[in-house]
Amino acid sequence: MPIIKSAIKRMRQAEKRRQHNAIYRKKYKSAVKEIRELVQSKKKEEAGKKFVEATKALDKAAKKNIIQKNKASRLKSNLSKALKTLK
Repeated sequence: MPIIKSAIKRMRQAEKRRQHNAIYRKKYKSAVKEIRELVQSKKKEEAGKKFVEATKALDKAAKKNIIQKNKASRLKSNLSKALKTLK
C-alpha cells in the first residue's frame, strides 16, 4: 500500500479507471462471442441484428482506448466475413 498522498490518489484513480474500462471490455467481448455462437448455429437474422450492436461496442471501446483501432477493425472484418458465409 502506498504511503505518499499522491500515490494513494493515483491508486484510487487507477482502480476507478480499471472498473470503468472493464465495462466496455465486457460489452464488446460478449457481443463478439454472441455473434460467433449465432453464426455457428446458423441463425442469420439474429446474427445480423447483433452485428450492429457489436460494431457499436467495438467502435466505442476503440474510441476510449480500451482496444486499438486496428483491433476493432480486424474484429469487425472477421465478423462480417463470418456473416457472409451464412448467406
